[in-house]
Amino acid sequence: MTRYLSCIKKVKGVNEDECRNLAKSYLACRMDRNLMAKDDFKNLGFAEDPSATPPTSNSKTGNTSSYAWVFADQRYHVSLTARILVIDLHSTPTSRWTGALNLRAFKLKTSLKDELSGIGKQATANAKESIEWGTNIVGGVRPGFEGEHLGLPVLPTVRKAMEVLKPDATGIYVAAHQATAAIEEAIEAEVPLIVAVAEHIPLHDMIRIHAMLKTQNKSRLVGANSPGIISAVGKCRIGFQPLPCFKPGRLSSVAAASTLRSGLGQTICIGVGGDILPGTTLKDGLQILAEDKATEAIALVGEIGGEAEIEAADWIKEYRTKTEKPKPISAIVGGINAVPGRIMGHAGAFALPGEPSAQDKVEALQAAGCAIVNHPARFGPVLKSMLDGSTPSGYGVGSPSKIASFQRREIHTATRRPASSVIMNCTQQTRSIYLTQSAAFELLQRRGLPVVDSASIPGGGHLLAVTLNRSTSSPCIIASSSVNGDDQKLRSFDYDYGAEAEDLDISVIASQLGLDGDNNDIISSLRAIVTGLVTLFAEKEAYLLETRLVTSKDASPNLAIAFARFGFDDAAHRSGGRQADIQALRDTSVEDVAEVSVEKDGIVYVKLSDGNEGEIANIGTLVNGAGLAMNTVDAIADAGGRAANFLDTGGKATSETVKKSFEVILKDPRVKCIFVNIFGGLTLGDMIARGVILAFRDLDMSVPVVVRIRGTNEKEGQRIITESGLPLFAFDDFDEAAKKAIELANKS
Repeated sequence: MTRYLSCIKKVKGVNEDECRNLAKSYLACRMDRNLMAKDDFKNLGFAEDPSATPPTSNSKTGNTSSYAWVFADQRYHVSLTARILVIDLHSTPTSRWTGALNLRAFKLKTSLKDELSGIGKQATANAKESIEWGTNIVGGVRPGFEGEHLGLPVLPTVRKAMEVLKPDATGIYVAAHQATAAIEEAIEAEVPLIVAVAEHIPLHDMIRIHAMLKTQNKSRLVGANSPGIISAVGKCRIGFQPLPCFKPGRLSSVAAASTLRSGLGQTICIGVGGDILPGTTLKDGLQILAEDKATEAIALVGEIGGEAEIEAADWIKEYRTKTEKPKPISAIVGGINAVPGRIMGHAGAFALPGEPSAQDKVEALQAAGCAIVNHPARFGPVLKSMLDGSTPSGYGVGSPSKIASFQRREIHTATRRPASSVIMNCTQQTRSIYLTQSAAFELLQRRGLPVVDSASIPGGGHLLAVTLNRSTSSPCIIASSSVNGDDQKLRSFDYDYGAEAEDLDISVIASQLGLDGDNNDIISSLRAIVTGLVTLFAEKEAYLLETRLVTSKDASPNLAIAFARFGFDDAAHRSGGRQADIQALRDTSVEDVAEVSVEKDGIVYVKLSDGNEGEIANIGTLVNGAGLAMNTVDAIADAGGRAANFLDTGGKATSETVKKSFEVILKDPRVKCIFVNIFGGLTLGDMIARGVILAFRDLDMSVPVVVRIRGTNEKEGQRIITESGLPLFAFDDFDEAAKKAIELANKS
């Protein structure tokens, strides 16, 4: 409890009395009212009581469970709960994930905006679609109300719903500013499986959630920023995967983000999420799928950022060694051509100091025996070939051929970290706030920390950073005697997020930095700097405070900060309404005008450079979903082309968003062709098609456009493109579409 009291004070900025009242009222620092400031959201959710009599309104499904969905007043933050039986999945119950994940049954909790917002209809359609598909949903919760809604049982509290309906899982669909409290409430209620779909949940809220999860063994979190979990065999969906793409089959997948289709049919697809600190890892998913009897082959989808793929590779090596007939595994890692120091769409798609590059991950997975592909569309033929006993080969299989030189490093394991990916000059980007050197120094000086002009101290120094250990979901201090973060000299020290900085062992950190541990002045100065950085990290919700320390025998203090690169989580302001002072420090004058111009539309646009040998980046890319966008850029490079940009329209793209995307892409004079690659989940294929046509007509476009639409409403989208009468090229196959885009771009 003491730890949570400290957490609340640091993250929420409340005084001691308010802190204790919150903890007392909501147990383990459950929620904060400023997260609930927006009251335009209502909740929709579900639960099931196996002993209850199924409502007659649902008897037509033939299932033995009842279903329900109801609205709840978000101002009181009481969500709807719902339970979904999954398995059936494979007829035998399984409970093998730590945190009591039960593959036999899922409980879905869905939330949606007010109908006037335009999002509620989509969320409702998603819920109805899941029920019609065969997902078992029952009961709901509404504060102060007990009865029925739509002929289904409604209970007044989540706790009572847990007691009576005994739900097994929850899918949280609320917006980011509400998701923290919803997740914490589910943990308090001890819901076994919690699936969080929302993106942009404040990072430090997630750190606190992970601290809560470590104190219990009842709940398992999947996400945040997860597309969900789906079982085509058990007809259960918790998430927004496009149902037309899923049919019972032999393949299962565990993915950092993307939904996908393979053509072989699927058993279970687990989206662990693209958050910086996902609750469930790729390794966790692999363990489940390896034991699942109906799964014959596994697709693994990873991306740049963190070490989850390295840990997965280590597990795969051991699995293949100990298992007589290991299941074939194919893998992809997005971000081979990612821009160093940039966040590529997903909150977690970037490398922190000491983390591996995308190419490191590819090599580790390949060394572990995985067949590497460069686009999700290739999983089907590759895994089919492996199941048939053949060695997969051909275009897009193996190590990607065009990889930036900065990413080539030796293969490493989770116990031997690669060279630091420290980037000293980072461009501002969405989903993070990087301060200029002068702004960072001013922030340090206001806190009484010593700084010195780096120009007066040539080279050298010691690397000291406060950041995150994604493997342990904990904040950490990184120390190295080399400012370049040499992997032999770099070490990470985890610390308790709620602990006081004074409790840290400074002498051990000093030793790792190569400082004189017997010099009291040095130790005293280091303690002050570490304490100040740790406090700043928590109070201002940073994700990276990277510094270069220098020593001087002739100056006082003996230790000072000569360089500072500070990154802060802008979701704290965007979703939580916090850290306005940090937000105000952002200097957009040093940013790319085109990239900044589309932020307000939810578009992530990153301009990419030309090739090393004068190869012009001339293909504009428009993709929904950060993972797929990275894969598209990488696959175009492997096919002999070069993308001019990375563009993620976001998961809730509209026709107008598509038009805005075309506008920003066309501002780049290098673009000679635009490749639209859409995989519909929440994003509808027909809506994207209308957006393409709207843009083509309104913008008087002259560059050719290649369109590939798969997923939700794909046939309608393809029909709209084909019948438009415009010079648009519609494709179903990715390879054919990419080939055409390269041909058109080089012809212009």
